[in-house]
Amino acid sequence: MLIDVVADTGGLRERCETVLADWLDRQRPAWPDLAVFETLRHFVLHGGKRLRPMFCYWGWRGAGGDDGPEIVSAASALELFHAFALVHDDIMDGSDLRRGEPSVHRRLADEHHRRGWRGSSGAYGAGAALLVGDLLAAWADQLFAESGLPPERLRRGAAIFARMRTEVIAGQYLDLRAGAGAGSVADALTVIRMKAARYTVTRPLQIGAALAGGTDELLAAFRAFGDPLGDAFQLRDDILGVFGDPAVTGKPALDDLREGKQTVMLALARDHASPSQAAALTHLAGDPDLDEAGAAVLRQIIVDTGALSRTERMIRIRTDAARDALAAAPITGEAAAALTELAGRAVDRHA
Repeated sequence: MLIDVVADTGGLRERCETVLADWLDRQRPAWPDLAVFETLRHFVLHGGKRLRPMFCYWGWRGAGGDDGPEIVSAASALELFHAFALVHDDIMDGSDLRRGEPSVHRRLADEHHRRGWRGSSGAYGAGAALLVGDLLAAWADQLFAESGLPPERLRRGAAIFARMRTEVIAGQYLDLRAGAGAGSVADALTVIRMKAARYTVTRPLQIGAALAGGTDELLAAFRAFGDPLGDAFQLRDDILGVFGDPAVTGKPALDDLREGKQTVMLALARDHASPSQAAALTHLAGDPDLDEAGAAVLRQIIVDTGALSRTERMIRIRTDAARDALAAAPITGEAAAALTELAGRAVDRHA
């Protein structure tokens, strides 16, 4: 009999929350500034979909691993790594909101201002948040290593974890470089594959499978499933960044447009723009003072050039490819049911 996947993944999320809260509370005595620590703790524990720990857990179960606290702890380490990536990403993008609340660097800058300290509040916030992100990355490794799983299994999973770290940082660099000019659709797809897709789905699945002693065949099957699904997840994220409801997404709908974020959707708009539309894209996308009227012009161009519909089609194609790959994967019915539910949650969302 198949498990109640929705109920089970909900319970798994709660277990991850408990692991993270307990871990952070054990680190509290070693941190010299309670206000900074509480900012870090709040950021990790409030909000977030916990998709990466869930994919890691079901990679483990798909490889035949039994449920237990050790895999939940190892999987939860991926959420600390995710928090590191978000903190640094917000600094680099100058984003003041994350999950509907002030981002970490903004909170710390506000703390500096409230206390009347010397120097620039913005520079302090960015510098302190940079250290917070570094600390989260270090703690991710530590929690993973101390999960209680056998050393030989941990070494195999850690090798994929290390590959994932390199991919995320390389993808972030490519994203930064793309912001210096208008990249192609192929460039944008490379960025999302390295910066987001692999570390959202593929690598967590493979880490879980490796920890359970999964075969190379299974790791390849998880890549065939995870890569297109991760792409679809990020393509949906890019649409929400422009057309989403800020009350639901937790981020202003102007941020990506003001940044001129080099998404697949924006690259498609440029490829199919008329001369007047291309001029408007050049003038408005990336304007830090872009207002809602200008954003409305950009949104209309994205719709009129067919960029939005083409991006939706890319999401459908990649989601179908992921589902086909999952159907052929050598995993248990329980894991297949859970991953099917998680795939829908990753793609069919409003936040």
